[in-house]
Amino acid sequence: MTIQLGQIAPDFEQDSTEGKLSFHAWLGQSWGILFSHPKDYTPVCTTELAEAARLKPEWDKRNVKVIGLSVDSGERHVGWAADIVETQGQAVNFPVLADPDRKVSNLYGMVHPEADPSITVRSVFIIDPNKKVRLIMTYPPSTGRNFAEILRVVDSLQLTDAHKVATPVNWKSGDDVIIVPSLSDEDAKIRFPQGWKTLKPYLRIVKQPGM
Repeated sequence: MTIQLGQIAPDFEQDSTEGKLSFHAWLGQSWGILFSHPKDYTPVCTTELAEAARLKPEWDKRNVKVIGLSVDSGERHVGWAADIVETQGQAVNFPVLADPDRKVSNLYGMVHPEADPSITVRSVFIIDPNKKVRLIMTYPPSTGRNFAEILRVVDSLQLTDAHKVATPVNWKSGDDVIIVPSLSDEDAKIRFPQGWKTLKPYLRIVKQPGM
């Protein structure tokens, strides 16, 4: 199955390190980050799970729930979690799906057709409170994921959902933003009474709302 931006994230029920989990019900009204790992006891993913756990205060601040996935069993997940504490000094504080039947992996297109069918690709899905998929990223096995970028995208999505703006290249929270072209100058004056800088009629720069 191919997942596309804007579609409803497929629902599922699957075992996890925190018991059987119904995905949509577990998400509730939160944003979600679903990220997959090829299998347990892999070096790059060991560092990633720890980093995702360290960022819990940042996820909580943004109303984000994080969930991992590996094609191995729940028993192997428990052993891997102990290794993560030992090597990274951080306990995993979010559920990790046990997907030995590859039900979720196949549902989300995480198994490459020309790769070992027992190994998932390293995907990231950002899902909004309406259960829509808002971002998809797939990383090669040798490259660790950049969780600062994942946080940045969440910040951008939440900001642009709430205001008629878009975020420019290399934007980070607090930087100036762009007024969307679909908003007329007349309506922009109501939304942004402080004014903005017009570089071109389609490129209007304004301070980030709320800053």
